[in-house]
Amino acid sequence: MGSERAVRVVLPTGLGINCEAETAHAFKTAGAQVDALHVNDLIAEPARLAQAQLLVLAGGFSFGDHLGAGRALANRLRCRLAHALESFIADGGLVLGICNGFQTMVRLGLLPDGRPGPQRCTLAHNRQGTFYDGWVTLRAEPRSPCLYTRGIERLEVPVRHGEGRLLAPPELLEQLESAALIPLRYIDPQSGDPSEQFPANPNGSLAAAAALCDASGRVFGLMPHPEAFLYPENHPQWRRRRASAQGDGLQIFVNAVAACRGR
Repeated sequence: MGSERAVRVVLPTGLGINCEAETAHAFKTAGAQVDALHVNDLIAEPARLAQAQLLVLAGGFSFGDHLGAGRALANRLRCRLAHALESFIADGGLVLGICNGFQTMVRLGLLPDGRPGPQRCTLAHNRQGTFYDGWVTLRAEPRSPCLYTRGIERLEVPVRHGEGRLLAPPELLEQLESAALIPLRYIDPQSGDPSEQFPANPNGSLAAAAALCDASGRVFGLMPHPEAFLYPENHPQWRRRRASAQGDGLQIFVNAVAACRGR
């Protein structure tokens, strides 16, 4: 990769974000350089964002999920970094949010519109009323503009969240469906069909949505944790699964880095 342009990823840390190590490792494995810095340092030095090609909001429990998962972090970014973030995206930057990062993006208005603004949908408490930690099977939407899911048909990844149920007004849900902005769906692993039933769908999301992207495909958030399945041995049944050189989740990061290089 020495002859290829280096891809720089900004990874905010601190304030309850706790999946930064696995996320940084995923991007480094995919060939990117990772600039991990505290949220407060990023706010103090927004030029660090302008020097990167991708911003990733990792999973965890930012601000302890007070006021709702991702709410406090979204408010902080809206008040202190919205202009820099909007310029970054307008200039072609990519944004990835995982679990708490996805929740933050939705509350910041980054999804599904691709820029900071009014919140148009929500990730509510899981329909069964409890935090869920397990594995799910996802199917990618081939019509989606999402740059992160290109070439992916199906993948297994872990989930661990208490607020992941996508809810949206009927007119917005229709827009998301028609524009293929739901790039990943929870499916029944046996039938392969999208499911709104527990445990195939761990939260009861409408349209079995496990993720959203904007119309450009550059802004993407998902509830499952691809960074937690980078190696075959991460899977609890890895001895019984077909041999694979990598965990299912790694392709998300490989695609992200490839998309940055392509731009």
